[in-house]
Amino acid sequence: MSLIKLLPLAMVLVACSTAAPTPRPTPSPAESPTPSPTPSPTPSPTPRLGIGEVTFRVGEEEYRILITDVADLDIAQQLLDGEEAPRIPNGKIVRGVTGINEGWSWSIDPATLEFADMTTEVCDGLPSYVEDGSLTGDYFCPWSAEVIDVVTYTTTS
Repeated sequence: MSLIKLLPLAMVLVACSTAAPTPRPTPSPAESPTPSPTPSPTPSPTPRLGIGEVTFRVGEEEYRILITDVADLDIAQQLLDGEEAPRIPNGKIVRGVTGINEGWSWSIDPATLEFADMTTEVCDGLPSYVEDGSLTGDYFCPWSAEVIDVVTYTTTS
């Protein structure tokens, strides 16, 4: 196509692009959408948090876990009081970070801790098995663990 034939098309495009925009009609009050009432916010219950430590005896060895969930603190206290509750502590091992687990080179991640009625045998053992690498998995769940002390630092509701 020659340049002369494209010239009228270019003039139309320039004219359209420089034209003033068409104003939009303003809706009348009857046409305005009525906003729906916004429900007032309902306060959600504040989650209960707990911070404490639980000491376990496994065989002749002891280890400590930091507890950050109030339900886990409650279970530990029930076990200490001799009540029925899931009794096997199960949590992810954090190697190289002692935290409150003094005397060992590892700790249990409090965010992963749960008390169970049953676990797989692969995570069962003594704290020294975690220490010396005999227990090679990521979780520690000593079946014979016994709660021997519970210390609660704070509880909020």
